Amino acid sequence: MQTEKVLEIKNLKKHFEAGKGQWLKAVDDVSFFIHEGETFGLVGESGCGKSTTGRIIMRLYQPTDGEVLYKGKNIHLLNRHEQFEFNRKIQMIFQDPYASLNPRSTVHEIISEPMEVHKMYKSREEIRQRVYQLLEDVGLNREHANRYPHEFSGGQRQRIGIARSLALNPDFIVADEPISALDVSVQAQVVNLLKKLQKEKKLTFLFIAHDLSMVKHISDRIGVMYLGHLVELTDSSSLYKKPLHPYTQALLSAIPIPDPEVEDKRERIILKGEIPSPIHPPSGCVFRTRCPMAIDICKSEKPVWQEIEENHFVACHLYKKLG
Repeated sequence: MQTEKVLEIKNLKKHFEAGKGQWLKAVDDVSFFIHEGETFGLVGESGCGKSTTGRIIMRLYQPTDGEVLYKGKNIHLLNRHEQFEFNRKIQMIFQDPYASLNPRSTVHEIISEPMEVHKMYKSREEIRQRVYQLLEDVGLNREHANRYPHEFSGGQRQRIGIARSLALNPDFIVADEPISALDVSVQAQVVNLLKKLQKEKKLTFLFIAHDLSMVKHISDRIGVMYLGHLVELTDSSSLYKKPLHPYTQALLSAIPIPDPEVEDKRERIILKGEIPSPIHPPSGCVFRTRCPMAIDICKSEKPVWQEIEENHFVACHLYKKLG
């Protein structure tokens, strides 16, 4: 049985003024939804608009156009009381565990600050016990509470950031490239921790990343972005078994396969050229200047977002709509 949609994004656009009458189209007509309890992965190269999308959901940016609905309500039209409640229910895990923690605050102060702002507990002892519990939830211990961020490794700092994001008992967490600044050996530990916390606390995640290999292990569905556009969206297993969009195929071909024989035989797709400027995107399909399968229509017509197979959406002229 399918759960309800917690978050729905409709025709979202975010354009930044770039001077001389020019506009940088960071997010350009993106639509998707996230079900309660699932992890939705949003992937693509740097500059594709995925982090901007996350920041709009957090209400850090106002959209140029389109809507973001959380439990049916437009988050950018909330009254003051609704905004306060929304800020408690949706939290963020940041990319850089070095920059996102105040170096002058102890771990206890970092984690307890949101609780004090939202007046969640009546006594300091209740807050202290809650901080201890959160530290244990993320694989640290209560002795860490009085230390400062510089005393921890990158993986431990990210665990502190995760503990802070859980302080207000949120329903939904935007994880903005939470593992990209960590060593490869630590990345899997953090991903496993997030999966464990999701199950225990019934969380919903938007997991933003540029590395498709790690997204597979945590995401139920995955959306692939390129130059401000969503180019493909389906469940995790379908995306890996049968990627449709040439860009997704190229991203997946770059992931090493542990089997040396398979790795030697498969063909790697090398994309030509650089990502175009989002200030001057190509006409027609934005991917056509780097696409090894581009055809004439790609120059003149923007591909329509359509369902090619059941629950498998793609924006590409190479495919015809389901039915």
